[in-house]
Amino acid sequence: MDSRQKGKHRQEKREEKLEREKNARTMGLEYFLEMVDHKHRYGSNLRAYHRVWQQAETDENFFYWLDYGEGKEVSLPDRPRKRLDEEQVRYLSREERQEYLVKIDNEGRLCWAKNGIRITTSPEWKDSMHGIVPTSDKTPSWREATVGEKSAELSDDESSSDAESHISVGSHEDADRYVNQSLHNAKGVKKIKQVSANAILNSLLRKSTKKNTWIFVADTSFRLYIGIKQSGAFQHSSFLHGARIFAAGLIRIKDGQLRRLSPLSGHYSPPAASFRHFIKNLKEVGTDMSRVSISRSYAVIVGLESYIGAKKSVKHGGQKIKDLKDGLLHPEELKMREEKARDTSRSAEKERAILAAQAEKDEELKRQTSITTKVMRKIRSKDEEREEE
Repeated sequence: MDSRQKGKHRQEKREEKLEREKNARTMGLEYFLEMVDHKHRYGSNLRAYHRVWQQAETDENFFYWLDYGEGKEVSLPDRPRKRLDEEQVRYLSREERQEYLVKIDNEGRLCWAKNGIRITTSPEWKDSMHGIVPTSDKTPSWREATVGEKSAELSDDESSSDAESHISVGSHEDADRYVNQSLHNAKGVKKIKQVSANAILNSLLRKSTKKNTWIFVADTSFRLYIGIKQSGAFQHSSFLHGARIFAAGLIRIKDGQLRRLSPLSGHYSPPAASFRHFIKNLKEVGTDMSRVSISRSYAVIVGLESYIGAKKSVKHGGQKIKDLKDGLLHPEELKMREEKARDTSRSAEKERAILAAQAEKDEELKRQTSITTKVMRKIRSKDEEREEE
């Protein structure tokens, strides 16, 4: 390849990456709260309290209201305060992230980048402070190391073999997050009225709360990270500290050979197109795809996207006709409705911007604190050396 071809190839690669970054997925708004919370409490729990805060007549910042202000005694029946405080999601640092990084060997098998061991997503492995290790390994889990919790109370329908915590293994309580009670309680023909895109996705996400559920995330450079889902403790947001991703979902591997993929992620909800692009990249880098199967959830997501797109088109067309009529008969009402829609859009965008800015500020503060700590350690070390002399 001559220099001109190399230059063209590099340019194409840059353009491809820019396109991926443009289409990268950020977390849903409820999970931005999780990211900027210094405790990283589980996003869907925080969002429930955030709705109460929005309705409260207060000038207090949400997190101040929640922990120190007027809302510190609030405890919601379906998400009690104890659960809110216990369910804290682990967000990996750059160094910790390397423990979950995956590479493809010369036979197309998936291996841990840190040691070259081929991956098998079986119950013989567990998560720990040093990434995925055999269950016999004594390395403590993140919760054991940081909180000192050995085992939380197990619910009646969980056996004592469920190890560390009801939070860390997936349980009936975890699955209940995704239950649509209106759909569940409706009878006969009334059930049809309760079916929606969210109801169908939640039904799929319930399956991801089973024990030994392994998850993956691919960043915008297609670096692949794999771990074990621990509901309310280790999620898709854990790998990249809540940053943008290109693809995310569930994965199954045997002796390094990819066996099953699913595009399900409650935190990111990546589109089917990203999933297809991700699979294409796996093939391009030589991954053994000879025995992989794609979850039915992919077909469901494709169908839902088509349905939602068609529904929006019909709704948009109907609204356009109504707006034309209102423009002739009630111009002031139309003007007020358009202004309200713009205000709602600006409000949502502003909230995202505030949360993102706060997250960036927190990350910079952590970085500065880390640097300061290292410098102080060096100074203390030198002082100790002088004293010994």
